[in-house]
Amino acid sequence: MSVETSIPDTSLGLTSSEIQILRQQQQIALQGSNSGNVSRGRGSVVNSNSSSRATSAASTQGRLLLDPTSLRALSHQLDYLQEQIRSRIEHLEEQMQLSIQNSCDRAGNVIRDADAEIARTRSILASIDELENELTKIKHIRDIVKTFRARIEGLDHRLDQAARHRR
Repeated sequence: MSVETSIPDTSLGLTSSEIQILRQQQQIALQGSNSGNVSRGRGSVVNSNSSSRATSAASTQGRLLLDPTSLRALSHQLDYLQEQIRSRIEHLEEQMQLSIQNSCDRAGNVIRDADAEIARTRSILASIDELENELTKIKHIRDIVKTFRARIEGLDHRLDQAARHRR
């Protein structure tokens, strides 16, 4: 590996976590190119193997190879990784939307149930008020009846006394 075909990966202006991702993905790209998963261009198997060895050596030394095959493999690997991340984000966004919709539906159901219970409670309270009014009327009628009864019993008692005196 010549110095001019590689550069230190720390000179790319990346953070330490980004450098770590680059190194990991470079190794994955290297493994992919060894197994034939990445297009090797026009190079023969001997050239690809030497390129893979050079990429591996550069990666372990913290360097990024600048040859077209290595960069193409790394580019394909990063494109694949980016697509996987994008796909996962889309899936999570869909799940989040479903969760939000379910929460809204449940909240709507709770609100409808609460409104129904409030209406039921108001109806019960109105019935209680009506019954209390009826009870007040009945108490008033009972008081009137008691008054009449007391008057009738008083008159009855006086009639009994008058009848006893006449005898």
